[in-house]
Amino acid sequence: MALMDFIKKQFIDILQWTEDGDGTLAWRFPMAGMEIQNGAALVVRESQMAVFVNEGQVADVFGPGTYKLTTQTLPVLTYLKHWDKLFQSPFKSDVYFFSTRQQVDQKWGTPQPITIRDKDFGAVRLRAFGNYAYRVADPKLFHTEISGTRESYPATDLEGQLRGMVLQNISNAIAGSGLPFLDLAANQVMFADALRKELAPAFEKIGLKLEAMTVQNVSLPEELQKVLDQKIGMGMVGGDMGRFMQYQTAQAIPKFAEGAGTDGGVAGDAMGLGAGVALGQVLAQNLQQGLQGGAAQQAAAVGVRPEEVMATLEKLGDLKAKGILTQEEFDAKKAELLKKLV
Repeated sequence: MALMDFIKKQFIDILQWTEDGDGTLAWRFPMAGMEIQNGAALVVRESQMAVFVNEGQVADVFGPGTYKLTTQTLPVLTYLKHWDKLFQSPFKSDVYFFSTRQQVDQKWGTPQPITIRDKDFGAVRLRAFGNYAYRVADPKLFHTEISGTRESYPATDLEGQLRGMVLQNISNAIAGSGLPFLDLAANQVMFADALRKELAPAFEKIGLKLEAMTVQNVSLPEELQKVLDQKIGMGMVGGDMGRFMQYQTAQAIPKFAEGAGTDGGVAGDAMGLGAGVALGQVLAQNLQQGLQGGAAQQAAAVGVRPEEVMATLEKLGDLKAKGILTQEEFDAKKAELLKKLV
């Protein structure tokens, strides 16, 4: 009796995988020197697939269902092993199960700003992050390209590779979308869709299907964001340099008040605005011009000293170098300031 029990234990009459946790993409059924009983049951649950491998060569692939393993249900394996149609003996084969559930909330992001071409700004360095979801769609391809003969293959082992694929294709996705940066930041759904279309073929090459892609944030580095804010300010006043300086003057008044009680803070705050207006009298004159629509423009020259004009020119030069001012706007303002020295 003991001998018969021992013999029975050498044959497997049911093959199945009851997943005991999340995150496992592939799992090899433990044979431990045993053989599969002819007529044994193969149970493949929903969200699973099974693959028979004979001496390293992928044979039959099974989707969800319950199967009786015979030469009829294992045609490829039968061919590889040269079985007769009446073959009924136990046999050896590696059996791999694959989880086809979605692997959700996979994070991606740009650790450093990436440079892209932009219609409005020429070149922009941006940051972006979001998440994505994928599943195993072709277990045969995934086995040969990724998981191989390992006892199990966790999703964590694939994270770095997939995240690198996302980052590698961001520039191509942006270029393919045809959207400038400002529209891109405002329409993250469209950006995510363009990125998903760009990535889908790369996922398919390793047996995966990219199910979802989200972009949660698109932003510029802090220094470029400041330049963009200034350019937006120019746009608010229609690109008119005089009105832009009035806008900057209005922005300066709260900072001027905050720094009034500190030594040396007033001049530093005012000059740092890039408008070229340093102290109280000039601030008041520019603000008055904005309120009167430019009717009192001649008052701007009152009390202006040569060193203030030179400081203004330096700040305007910085704005031109950053692309906020055009050469024509800079030349016009330069001529206007130099007249005040006469």
